[in-house]
Amino acid sequence: MGLTLMVAQAFFYNAIFFTYALVLTDFYVIRANQVGWYLLPFAAGNFLGPVCLGRLFDTIGRRAMIAATYALSGILLAIAGYFFAIGVLSATGQTIAWMVIFFFASAAASSAYLTVSETFPLEVRALAIAFFYAIGTGIGGVAGPWLFGALIDTGSRWSVYGGYLLGSALMIAATLIAARYCVAAERKPLEAVARPLAPWIEFAEPSAGQPAAQGFYAM
Repeated sequence: MGLTLMVAQAFFYNAIFFTYALVLTDFYVIRANQVGWYLLPFAAGNFLGPVCLGRLFDTIGRRAMIAATYALSGILLAIAGYFFAIGVLSATGQTIAWMVIFFFASAAASSAYLTVSETFPLEVRALAIAFFYAIGTGIGGVAGPWLFGALIDTGSRWSVYGGYLLGSALMIAATLIAARYCVAAERKPLEAVARPLAPWIEFAEPSAGQPAAQGFYAM
């Protein structure tokens, strides 16, 4: 589950973000020194997504929110990609579309790291994040920009749209896996989600007005 979420978001995120400058210059004839102005709204959407949606992962729940953000990202990418392919979007319209999509996709990407960190014991949590990040980025983050670079070089909008559909399919696949296998970790101490490797002695649920429960371990 962790690997699927990591690979899907890495392909989706890196393929679009790191090739958007090429799309602007090659298909919208935007001068290279103007590209940065189109990336600023893109970055704003990336920032606002986790800020606005982050708390919902603890109120609505992990499984529902991870599935929803991945699904919305994939569906919106397929729609925006089609509009790009038929040439109805301007550079500004394309940027607005990416801003909306990555409002959800940035929260989805963050949830992949959250999921990995919560489903492994405390003692190996940092190692698990590093491992899955390296493997996921190696598969999705490297393949994505390389593939899209080749598709953009063809000069065909429909070829690029094919790449967008692949990214959309990966996000939908991750949605189905997340909906089935994600752990309901909301409002729970981490030790209750993934039992520590150290011998477990006692675990008490927090009472009203007290901080999250603490685990006690044998020395």
